[in-house]
Amino acid sequence: MKALVYLGPGKKELAERPSPRIEAPTDAIVKMTKTTICGTDLHILKGDVATCQPGRILGHEGVGIIQEVGTAVTSFKSGDRVLISCVSACGRCSYCRRQMYSHCTTGGWILGNTIDGTQAEFVRIPHADSSLYPIPAGGDEEALVMLSDILPTGFECGVLNGKVKPGDIVAIIGAGPIGLAALLTAQFFSPAEIIVVDLDNNRLDVAKKFGAKYVLNSGDSGTVAAIMKLTGGRGVDTAIEAVGIAPTFAMCQEIIAPGGTIANIGVHGAKVDLHLEMLWDRNISITTRLVDTVSTPMLLEVLRAKKIDAHRLITHRFKLDQIFEAYETFGNASKTKALKVIVEM
Repeated sequence: MKALVYLGPGKKELAERPSPRIEAPTDAIVKMTKTTICGTDLHILKGDVATCQPGRILGHEGVGIIQEVGTAVTSFKSGDRVLISCVSACGRCSYCRRQMYSHCTTGGWILGNTIDGTQAEFVRIPHADSSLYPIPAGGDEEALVMLSDILPTGFECGVLNGKVKPGDIVAIIGAGPIGLAALLTAQFFSPAEIIVVDLDNNRLDVAKKFGAKYVLNSGDSGTVAAIMKLTGGRGVDTAIEAVGIAPTFAMCQEIIAPGGTIANIGVHGAKVDLHLEMLWDRNISITTRLVDTVSTPMLLEVLRAKKIDAHRLITHRFKLDQIFEAYETFGNASKTKALKVIVEM
């Protein structure tokens, strides 16, 4: 089969690899129909994710058709159309029983990280019964790809961890796909105002269309001062960090109001400074999280009811043979105006 293989920092190839086989009774083999590229894949290619070793097939998102199931799989059968969760969960370990599926002792974020992933013609899914979701008849596969990762990530790591409430003022630092997913799902809780900050004016325009009240370009001087002015000098109730670099985390610390919450989503490949000399007396909370995908069933219903139009996040489409072009497009979003790309098999 064809697959995109990570060869080390800055290196990748589209190669012929053996098709995966059932390795455990709880496995399923899925023939991929559509996948996408995540910012985390870019972090891997930069060398930021030490757990992903050269030779790994990348990707942890997508939809497909089950080709084969192990003898212990009871919820799915060959021919079923399925959504693949970015997080694999056994459903039985102590972490899974606490709904911390990202820390499953035999799962978690393993696809495209510690086992081969979804940017291939076929993928092996461990713990299939609790790591796949059936696609209803007539379900929009492209929109559902957004449910593999970015929508639950933005919602769980940003909105839920950020404790967004009705009437709150929320700042989202970073208007990439994850930041925009947080923007869309934050509106479930009717915050009074959402402020979005980014360097890319195109993404800020998109954020405005998606429901942000204010958008600010952080390339301009005085972004922090502008946020403080917009909030009457108080700061924001929730600051969502959706980039993963030191300056954006520092900005969150500067704009958070007393009693507020900083919710980190970004994947940090280098150290950041925690300014306790500024925050020690301000009653704030700082939260971190890897998506657990506990919200996926609810988000499936939200999409089914058309309360969110996930198609709005998709800007480009490619075939698997064009995946280098897809990476180039996604990785140069300021030039290409890319948000999420669909890669079709």
